[in-house]
Amino acid sequence: MTAQHRPTVDLAEERLRTSGVRTTRARRLVIEKLIRVDGPSTAEEINKLLKSAVPLSSLYRTLSVLSSSGVLERFHDGAGVARYELAEWLTGHHHHITCTRCGSTQDIDFDAQIESTIRRIADDAGRAAGFDVTGHRLDLEGLCPRCH
Repeated sequence: MTAQHRPTVDLAEERLRTSGVRTTRARRLVIEKLIRVDGPSTAEEINKLLKSAVPLSSLYRTLSVLSSSGVLERFHDGAGVARYELAEWLTGHHHHITCTRCGSTQDIDFDAQIESTIRRIADDAGRAAGFDVTGHRLDLEGLCPRCH
């Protein structure tokens, strides 16, 4: 792990402690691997990154614990497949784009002006539905360069 990633791991481990969750080798490995990927990953993709360092049954429990403690965010892509990534409080706000053919998903960021417009649209939609919007995520779908 590089020195630049150490603060992220430290923050994640502190979150686990304050949630009453032990930091295990498997949890640390998952956090360290997800720091290095661009975009959310499926359990299968994370398993490949770990190169069998964590048994698959333990990996699913680890993903569940890290999600419930707020270290990971879990969402479903357009095909309904569960994907995991480090929570935004660790990585910063971003959005996703997913290929509808191969399922690859990557993070995308917008400049401040576009992000402000997205935030305004989300707030307007929330008000229309009687909600106080506290956050938003924009998930785009299309064909990646490989599948196009």
